[in-house]
This record gives sequence, C-alpha cells and structure tokens, in this order.
Amino acid sequence: MNTREKGKRGEEIAAEYVNSHGGRVIDSNFYFKGGEIDLVAKEKWLGEDYLCFVEVKMRDNTEAGYPEEAVTLAKQKKIIKGALAYMNYRKIPADLTPIRFDVIAVLGDEVKWIKNAFTA
Repeated sequence: MNTREKGKRGEEIAAEYVNSHGGRVIDSNFYFKGGEIDLVAKEKWLGEDYLCFVEVKMRDNTEAGYPEEAVTLAKQKKIIKGALAYMNYRKIPADLTPIRFDVIAVLGDEVKWIKNAFTA
C-alpha cells in the first residue's frame, strides 16, 4: 500500500470511528491554498454543537514516533488556516460557531480520538 492509499485508508477508519462514537462526518478532503482538512465533523461536546476540524495520522508502528506527534505547530497553523477557509467557503459564521481542532491517531488497529488537541 503506497502513502496515498494508506492515508485514504486512515481517513476511512477515522470517519467510521467518528460516526460510531457520537460525531457525524459532514465533509472530507477539503482542499485550500496551502493544504487540506482531512475530515470535518459535527459533535455535541460540553453541551454545545461543535464543528470539528480533524487531522488524521496513521502509522503501522512507533519507529518514527506516535502518529499524533506528527501534528507539529506548522501543521496546526495550516489546519487553522484551512478551517477559516472552509468556514468562509461554506458561509459559516465564525463568531457564532463553536469550533474544535481534533486529531485522530491510527496506530495499527488502535484508534485514538484526541478532542481539542490544539487551539487557534
């Protein structure tokens, strides 16, 4: 399986996980100038409906570290930029919409949903 196929498979696993654990994926692979948002989901969290921007990282083992460690500060900045582009494109009012940045780490058969992994 090449890198692109592995990434696609990781996103499928993550979407299934979100949909079966209280969230609902509403979009995937949103491309913007400078990057891509893997998944966009909605989930009720802390009593409010959140729009979640989800970065998916998948690894077979920890030789190169844990998947979530690949979401660097530079990557976080790109995701934040993408979230703003997405909200602008979909005409979602940023000042009225609670948002969250999540990471889903897939390590072998283990899936970990890290909610509110970082903030803007």
